[in-house]
Amino acid sequence: MSQTATRTETYSVADIETVMRRVKMDLMMIASSTGAATEERAKEWAHDIDLLAKGGYLKSVDVTILSGDKKELKATCFTIDAESGTLSNERPGDSLWPRCPEGRLRIVLSYTHHYDSAAEEKLTPKFKRTWSPSTADISHASLASKPGREYSSNGYGVQRKDFGQ
Repeated sequence: MSQTATRTETYSVADIETVMRRVKMDLMMIASSTGAATEERAKEWAHDIDLLAKGGYLKSVDVTILSGDKKELKATCFTIDAESGTLSNERPGDSLWPRCPEGRLRIVLSYTHHYDSAAEEKLTPKFKRTWSPSTADISHASLASKPGREYSSNGYGVQRKDFGQ
């Protein structure tokens, strides 16, 4: 007896856009509540994240607010789930971060194995921001993990994991 399995993607570009709009709203709320970035900068980050997601190149997005002395105050990691289709669809929010206008927001993007030099060459001219390699520790060892939210549309989703004091 033999078995075969077929995997089909049950989502479209419109589903990715729906989910990424929720991520964008979170980024804008984070920028606004911390005072460490402008709404325009958050929109630029969201634009680039959206391009990577639509190409199937994005694995995760880690956002951290660092105080002036580079201490982590709060963080969120958005992890792409393009296979299970079991995530719920919650509203963006609960992103009231500590006010820290003297701090800075660090965003670390992690890519899928599909993001190769050809993909980078194709997308880089379309980015609103300049992205460079990072060696930042995004384990958030000094912060406690907290339940986050889930955003999904059909088979495409994002799990948001929060870290705080």
